[in-house]
Order: sequence, then C-alpha cells, then structure tokens
Amino acid sequence: MSKRKIHDGIVGALVTLGVLLGFYLNPLWLLLPGIIGVALLQSAFTGFCPVYYTLDKFCPGDCNSGNA
Repeated sequence: MSKRKIHDGIVGALVTLGVLLGFYLNPLWLLLPGIIGVALLQSAFTGFCPVYYTLDKFCPGDCNSGNA
C-alpha cells in the first residue's frame, strides 16, 4: 500500500471520528478536524506533513509488506 493511501486513510478517519465525536459527545471534539485542517493548509505551503514524517520513520521507502 502506498504512503499516499495510508495518509489519506489516517486523515480521513481522524476527521470523520472528530466530527462524529463532536456531534454525539462534546462539541470540543470538533477541534480535532479543525486542527487537521490547519495542518493540511500549513503542509500545502511548507511541504511538511506530520503524517508523512511519521510514515517515513516507520516505513522507509515504500510501505509494501514485501509481497509483490
């Protein structure tokens, strides 16, 4: 699986989780998707993304499990 797909899955899951928790539990959970949105904007200008940084640490190169 490519880093792009992993990144999109992580970010999508966190945004969805934050909205659901904000709707059903406490509106303060809406800060989670808000912070992710700010990080995405910052990443567009600086090129630094915390998710890609973490993926590079745990999975150098491509994130294939060794299966061709």
